[in-house]
Amino acid sequence: MLRYRAEFDAEVTFTDGGDLSARRFQVDVPHPDVTEAEITERLIALLAPRPVDRARLSAVRVFGEPAVIPGPRRPPTRFVELSHVIRDGLTTYPGLPGPRISRYLSHAESRDRYAPGTEFSIDRITLVGNTGTYLDSPFHRYPDGTDLAGLPLDRLAELPAVVVRAAGGPRGVTAAALAEVDVAGRAVLLHTGGDRHWATKDYAVDAPYLTRDGAQDLVDRGAALVGIDAVNIDDITAQAHGERPAHSLLLAAGIPIVEHLTNLAALPPHGFRFTAVPPRIAGFGTFPVRAYATVPA
Repeated sequence: MLRYRAEFDAEVTFTDGGDLSARRFQVDVPHPDVTEAEITERLIALLAPRPVDRARLSAVRVFGEPAVIPGPRRPPTRFVELSHVIRDGLTTYPGLPGPRISRYLSHAESRDRYAPGTEFSIDRITLVGNTGTYLDSPFHRYPDGTDLAGLPLDRLAELPAVVVRAAGGPRGVTAAALAEVDVAGRAVLLHTGGDRHWATKDYAVDAPYLTRDGAQDLVDRGAALVGIDAVNIDDITAQAHGERPAHSLLLAAGIPIVEHLTNLAALPPHGFRFTAVPPRIAGFGTFPVRAYATVPA
């Protein structure tokens, strides 16, 4: 489909005084056979409300070009950061080693490899997958489960999402607490307020978690992903005796888990999208993610 435009030079004199000269001026025209008089009328209409006494056109050229059909406008959005910063030596989960960040090649060491004034840093990090804000794939719990490389993007990126407000309530988020939330096909983010203790000795003490019946409810109703802003989605106190029902039920159903989220208080209860994508690493179950929400502005 073509749109047609007329290009011309113009000399215009106004009734109320003054004049205008234009070179290679362009206006839209309805068809390729438009007359010079019709082009002049369009120019005069564009100059309104200035009254035109005389308009003289020259070097007139009519041409076609592909029409640009605008697609549907996407409403303006903003991003909300939901991940913790990973720093050297950070303790994410009690008993697991913190990351070690170093340089394989520093800026200074690289200078003799490149042209004068050109330098790079090639960095190295040693860490366990359970560092910072991270995502669990089924392989984290089950030897034959899908690993990070096997997770489809449509289970990780731009998911419609909801927030379950559980901060200040009982430690365990139960099925009853989820009853009024539409979870089918959505990322369900449990806002417990546990992140206020991040990187302190209190982070793992009596931490919030998702109960067995809460996890089963999310499986039964088809949640796409489940996240929590606490040290673990399961109860890790001694009273739990090492059982991990939330991990077991969700990952058996192929539902990824994101732990150690933060800033969930900044999100609306629904109407936004959630993304948490790890690298495609084969034979790996858990890895840090940059989790964020896309929220209507």
